[in-house]
Amino acid sequence: MTFPRSVDEALNDIAAAGPDAIPVAGATWVMRSPLRHEAMAPVYVALSGIEGFQRIDVTDEAVSIGPLATHDALAQKLPPTPDLKALKRASARSANPGVRRIATIGGNICTAAFAASDFAPALLSLDAQIEVRDKAGLEWLPVLAFLESRKSRERPWLVTRIIVPRTARLSAHERLPMRKAGDYPCAIASVSIAVDDKGRIRDTRIGVGAVEATPRRWQNLEQALEGQPMDPALAETAARDLIADFTGRDAVDAPGWYRTSVLPVLVRRAFETIRADHETRAP
Repeated sequence: MTFPRSVDEALNDIAAAGPDAIPVAGATWVMRSPLRHEAMAPVYVALSGIEGFQRIDVTDEAVSIGPLATHDALAQKLPPTPDLKALKRASARSANPGVRRIATIGGNICTAAFAASDFAPALLSLDAQIEVRDKAGLEWLPVLAFLESRKSRERPWLVTRIIVPRTARLSAHERLPMRKAGDYPCAIASVSIAVDDKGRIRDTRIGVGAVEATPRRWQNLEQALEGQPMDPALAETAARDLIADFTGRDAVDAPGWYRTSVLPVLVRRAFETIRADHETRAP
């Protein structure tokens, strides 16, 4: 185990240790390695000593999140505003209280083998940007591009910040947890929309997680809902009509067919939350 005090030191330590070195923060995924019948890595690089990595800054323009911010810290820091509700709920409901106090947002989105990330679909729905640092410097990536690049990026690299823009949009995050899987979800739907002056849906963002190996946007459903009235039942029906967009993954906690079958219900629940917030906001 190494304990770097800066990003440069961490990148150097990862490079020096070779391809099997793993950077760690909360290490909740690493601690479960024996349950997955995985060997422990020969070298771990602890990131807890890097200044600013636990910082969370909330302004009227954006939320800036350090990669070592824990789920619990983020849930407490974020304001209960409709635009950030998806992220706040993802923080407050992920896994269980013990994990939330230790696990970090950086580890949650960087672990490519973890399909049930709550943060990934929430960040997808909120158009977040991921700051990645490597030997060449800084790079800003949309969440989807970052998720798709995790396995292919040339090492060493680190996520150094997550930026979520503040908007006038409405958002929600729904998940179906499985107790036998440690309260991790078998399906997740995160939704963010704008609403026009006639109460119709505009500019929809829907992030889906846990259903397939990698979280992604549900773009066909986004397009189907454009210009429609904000009706949760309509959103569920549209989701059922398009459920063939997904091939559910089979795993010990749930079969693939079950993941896809519950997804439209989660979409409806998300729109119920959004409709309630819209009605509260309306003059």
